[in-house]
Amino acid sequence: MRLFLFRLAPLALLPVLGCFATREDVRLLQADVIASRSQITQSDSATRAQLTLVIAALGTVVDSVGLLSGRLNKLQGDVRGELYSLSQQLIQVQELSGQSQRRLQELRSALEQRVQEVAPAPLPIGGATLSPQSTGVLPPPSTSAAAQPSPASAAPTAGPNTLFQLSLDQLRRGSAVAARTGFEELLRHYPNSEVAGEAQFYLGEAYSAEGNRSAADSAYALVAERYPASPRAPTALYKRALGVEAAGNAPAARALLTQLIEKYPRSDESALARERLRVMN
Repeated sequence: MRLFLFRLAPLALLPVLGCFATREDVRLLQADVIASRSQITQSDSATRAQLTLVIAALGTVVDSVGLLSGRLNKLQGDVRGELYSLSQQLIQVQELSGQSQRRLQELRSALEQRVQEVAPAPLPIGGATLSPQSTGVLPPPSTSAAAQPSPASAAPTAGPNTLFQLSLDQLRRGSAVAARTGFEELLRHYPNSEVAGEAQFYLGEAYSAEGNRSAADSAYALVAERYPASPRAPTALYKRALGVEAAGNAPAARALLTQLIEKYPRSDESALARERLRVMN
């Protein structure tokens, strides 16, 4: 009997030993869980740090995109404004072009009518007397003034535009004397008209065609002096400078070219003046 119990003793200890093994396993499992949690916590911390960096980078990108979007919107607004301004300028140019065409047609009609009105009547035959406006002596038939009606005769009745066109036509035909007379009459009767500045300039051109450089220089000088806003003012200054330089007065020519550049920096003549100064220097 005792021998039987002794043999059963190890079997009775098996459950107890099984319990001890289970608790050890539990402790190991708990240690593994704690270690896993620690690793997970560390991983979560690293992940959070990475997420924080990513969020900060995204915030920077969003700010940059917002800034670029604002600049783009401003640029689009500026472009729209410039396009609108250009369209308005184009409309104005078209309107001015239409007005210019109508004005040219009116001037052409007035000129044709005036030419018919001032056309010379047939000369009297035999003992007929001359008109009251005649000087009593007929001009030589070879002069150009006899071949064309003098624009000065139209001054009392013709407007400044018609008189200017008649005088300019005479100058283009080579009748410098008749043209000069017409421009002088225009400036005498209509010194404040819209074409007065151009008339003063072409008066200088008429003197230049006659070979009177001194009178041409004086006429050109009055363009910039009396009509500084005239589109012919920079041209008159440039022609004065060339004339003075041709006469051998280089310092005066430089002064005129410098004056032209300072007063009319955006004119075409300003670029010519700069080039001329470069050559002279």
